[in-house]
Amino acid sequence: MHIDPYRWRLTPTYLAHLYKAVGQQHHRELIPILRSLLAPDAVIFDVGAHAGQFAKLFSRLAPEGRVWSFEPGSYARSILRTALWLNGIANVCVVPIGLGDRAGIGTLSLPEKRPGSFGFGLAHLGDAEARWRRVAVEPIALGTIDDFACSQTIDRLDFVKADIEGWEAAMLRGGAGTLRRLQPALLLELTDAHLARAGDSLAGTWALLQGWGYAAFRPDGPAGLAPVETPAEGDIWWLPAGT
Repeated sequence: MHIDPYRWRLTPTYLAHLYKAVGQQHHRELIPILRSLLAPDAVIFDVGAHAGQFAKLFSRLAPEGRVWSFEPGSYARSILRTALWLNGIANVCVVPIGLGDRAGIGTLSLPEKRPGSFGFGLAHLGDAEARWRRVAVEPIALGTIDDFACSQTIDRLDFVKADIEGWEAAMLRGGAGTLRRLQPALLLELTDAHLARAGDSLAGTWALLQGWGYAAFRPDGPAGLAPVETPAEGDIWWLPAGT
């Protein structure tokens, strides 16, 4: 089933998603760590921006900087744009593309729990999981970090957060030039089963980043990070050598 971009608007589920996006702030527990990594004028890539919880947080931690929020899904993006507008946020730019290792057109799979109710936090590229009885699909534009950085003449990048349901390694490959040159800190959600959707693996992703001189960490206390020595799933912080 293809997404009708107007069918879901103003449904009770959509309004509930919008209410949470506008009025709530998630990830507050990460503020001490993020504050230690982000200057007030930081440049940030929020990849897989979803409904904007990280975008709002980044905007307030870097009020003099710029947040580029990449969100290819029309359902999530409509909520994201509205939440930013209603919160008076002006330093976030929404980019309607998915990031991977090449430019082109992809298919976004969006689980439909019941008519008009989308599990948009589980949207992902590629074939849908068998556990979902109904899935909406949407053609989306794909690009790379390297191409985007070139088009926008980006010569500074302080932080990249990516939660894109398995396409994190593809995103890294598509941004190899920019990431190795500018060496931003990274926060990546890594799951072996999800990475397999794109033909990647947890071990391969770790090896790629370690080969670039990055070290892996997890939160340790309110504002600290502890090193992670072996490949692990979950939200992993990656810092370049010397950070």
